Amino acid sequence: MRILEAVAAPGGPHRLTEVAAAAAVPKSSTHRILAALAEQGYVRADGEGRYGPGPRLRALSAAVAGAEPAGVDEILHELRRATGQTVHLALHTGETITYIRKLESDQPFRTASRTGMRMPLHSTAIGKAVLAQLPPGEVQELIAATGLPRRTPGTLTTPQALAAELEAVRARGFALDDEENEPTIRCLGAAVPGPGGRPAGGVSVTTVTFLVSREEIESYAPALLEAARALSPLL
Repeated sequence: MRILEAVAAPGGPHRLTEVAAAAAVPKSSTHRILAALAEQGYVRADGEGRYGPGPRLRALSAAVAGAEPAGVDEILHELRRATGQTVHLALHTGETITYIRKLESDQPFRTASRTGMRMPLHSTAIGKAVLAQLPPGEVQELIAATGLPRRTPGTLTTPQALAAELEAVRARGFALDDEENEPTIRCLGAAVPGPGGRPAGGVSVTTVTFLVSREEIESYAPALLEAARALSPLL
């Protein structure tokens, strides 16, 4: 499964050495597994030593995307209607979040995010909302594994700064990414609890700084939190 994730990562097709390194699987084992996956149609070899998603993996992805519980899209559309902004739904996928739904706003701009994109936890609104609901020991383990790489001048890059931010997130119930992951992009995010109360992922409202102030995006918090509560039983 890690090999499939590496093959499907952005920027492909990927060379064998890249796939093995990303999946943390020995090169010889990666080559053997890729050969089996290619034979079954889940991976496609381009003839030049690089690998990308095959037709069966793409078909599986499409089937999963169309199998979400009834009501998810309705909740996201209502959040977009209430705010007039771009809406994302993401799942917590280990050391990242992965966007599984994106509804563009009616504004005359488009953000670079896309369905299937994996994003950091420490620099995104959904990611910080998820981290705020995890046990402190687990947060420390994630930081140790990924570090806190600087994405923009506003990124929180020390454990102390992130810990203080997560405390604020828990107090107010939502997280804010104020140009911490991408310049000119401002997001408001809330965790969506899954089974047992652990965050299954999160939902966010995304804006651009030159059109929406920090005060205005924070005014979307009630609608965002309502959407997060409604999504919880569906995830």
